[in-house]
Amino acid sequence: MEQNTYTAIKLIARPTGGPITQDLFDVVQLPKPELQDGEFLIQQTYTSLDPAMFGWMSPDTNSYIPPVALGDVMRSGGIGKVIESKHPSFQVGDRVTGLLGWAELIKSDGKGINKVENDLPDEAILSIFALPGLTATQGLYAIGKPQKGETLVVTGAAGSVGSLVGQLAKADGLNVIGVVGSEDKAKWITQELGFDGAINYKTDDLGARLDELAPNGIDVFFENTGGPIQEKIYYRMNVHGRIAVCGMIADYATMTPPPGPNWIQMIKKRLTVQGFAMPDHYGEIPQLFQKLAPYVMQGKIKYRAHVLDGLSSAIEGLNLFFTGGNKGKLMVKL
Repeated sequence: MEQNTYTAIKLIARPTGGPITQDLFDVVQLPKPELQDGEFLIQQTYTSLDPAMFGWMSPDTNSYIPPVALGDVMRSGGIGKVIESKHPSFQVGDRVTGLLGWAELIKSDGKGINKVENDLPDEAILSIFALPGLTATQGLYAIGKPQKGETLVVTGAAGSVGSLVGQLAKADGLNVIGVVGSEDKAKWITQELGFDGAINYKTDDLGARLDELAPNGIDVFFENTGGPIQEKIYYRMNVHGRIAVCGMIADYATMTPPPGPNWIQMIKKRLTVQGFAMPDHYGEIPQLFQKLAPYVMQGKIKYRAHVLDGLSSAIEGLNLFFTGGNKGKLMVKL
């Protein structure tokens, strides 16, 4: 039987700190879209949950991408297949990725939509060849500039971006240390992903463990979390060290984030500290995929997907980022 309506979730209020709650959203049934020439219809199979979404829900109009307007479908990356088409470049059956949003069906003119050109499963595409992989590749190579034999520390190391950063750096011959929030994650990144060391920020003496695992200091710091570990790593950076600032998950729910470390260290060590966000680099996606693909094809990249079931589970699912309850790339199966 043909589907005449579909489920979508709209953002209707902005978070004010603390957990994400159901009352911020409206789960609605919408009529199936009608296509005009040059448009096609996507049936989403998986939608991605990413820390960047907290910024998209905030009222901050001064960010790298405008916030989701109240009353609009919540923004998210996803993967799906084309089920109807009046577009010359997209055929029924094509697999596609892009910012599809929290909706079962998405009408598109093709802008911002990329075809999936390989036969990896949907979970692997979202875990590697979507926002996480692009982010890891851009931040590590354009800002981190890793060199064989150097030491890299990545926070949020068991997360979707951090786990890829560590594996890429390891494949390039670096000494790789990951900061995580549980013993399970520590075991996963060392025993499965090949990291040289793991620090559990909840139970370990951060400074002592850094001194033990990085006796010669730190050359590259890939920052995903903020929080108290940041300062411990910053003050152990080597001369001409590079810091790629990707995320601040520990500070997203805080109305007044704590002050950062002193900048004198930046002068003394001639550090490069750069924040980045992927919308600046969407034009470079083909080159980033080209850089990432050989590592994947050579079997040097593993992933772990944490899959929730049903679109409405996305709402509560976002809180897993705050609790550290997600194990691997967080996504929702529709």
